[in-house]
Amino acid sequence: MLKVNNLDVYYGSLKTLDGISIRVEEKELVSVIGANGAGKSTLLNAIAHIIQPRKGAIHFIDRDVTFVTAPQMTKLGITLVPEGRQLFGTLTVLENLEIGAYPRYYPWGGEKRASRTIAEDMERIYDLFPVLRERRKQSAGTLSGGEQQMLAIGRALMSEPKLLMTDEPSLGLSPIMKNTVLGAFGRLRDEGLTILLVEQDMEMSLRMAVRAYVIENGRIVLEGKGAELLENKEVKQHYLATK
Repeated sequence: MLKVNNLDVYYGSLKTLDGISIRVEEKELVSVIGANGAGKSTLLNAIAHIIQPRKGAIHFIDRDVTFVTAPQMTKLGITLVPEGRQLFGTLTVLENLEIGAYPRYYPWGGEKRASRTIAEDMERIYDLFPVLRERRKQSAGTLSGGEQQMLAIGRALMSEPKLLMTDEPSLGLSPIMKNTVLGAFGRLRDEGLTILLVEQDMEMSLRMAVRAYVIENGRIVLEGKGAELLENKEVKQHYLATK
C-alpha cells in the first residue's frame, strides 16, 4: 500500500532522514521504533507532506505521491494523528469529529470515496470510545489527556483513511488510558485497517506489529517481524526494559 524509497529530509542544512526506505502492506500494523530524536516523527510528517522531502519517492497504492500537498494526501486516504493531538479546543467533541469527515466529501479529483455515512462512522467511533458519546457536547479543550487522544484518533477515523498513521498516541497518559488507546489500535488492526504506528511503549508496539523498523540517527538500522525484534539482543539492550 505504501512504499517509501530512499527518502532524505532536511531541516535547513541539518539532514534528519538519510535514505529511509519502508513499506506498509494493506491491513498490516507496522511499527517504527527508536530513541527520542531518531527521526520517527519526521518520517511520519514527511509521508503526510507536512515536511517536504528533498530526495526520494513516496508511492501510495501504486501512485507516485512524492510531490502532492498535505491536504491532497489526506483526501487520497492517508491520515496522521499528530503528536500533541492538535484538536480544536474551543469546539465540541462532536464538532471536532464532524470536521474530520471533511476530506471524504471534498476529495481530490472529484471522486466521492466515503463508503459509509457520517452518522454510521460517528456510531463506530462512539462504540470504539464510549466516553466520547458522553462528552459529545463538551469543548475538546476541557477533556482529560486520554479523552483528547481518543478524540484525535476518532477525528482521524472520520476521514475514512486507507492508511492511519499515529505519532506517540500514549504519550503522557496514565497506564489505564494507555491500554485503552493502544487497545483501540489493536481492534482497528483486527478489523482490517492499515496502520503505521510510532509509539513510546516500544515493547507493546512490537507486540502489536506484524512488522517493524528500528530507526537511529535518521537511518533504518533494523527491520523484521515484530515478534522477531522483540527477541533481538540489540533491541532488548537499547530499547526495551527487558534485557
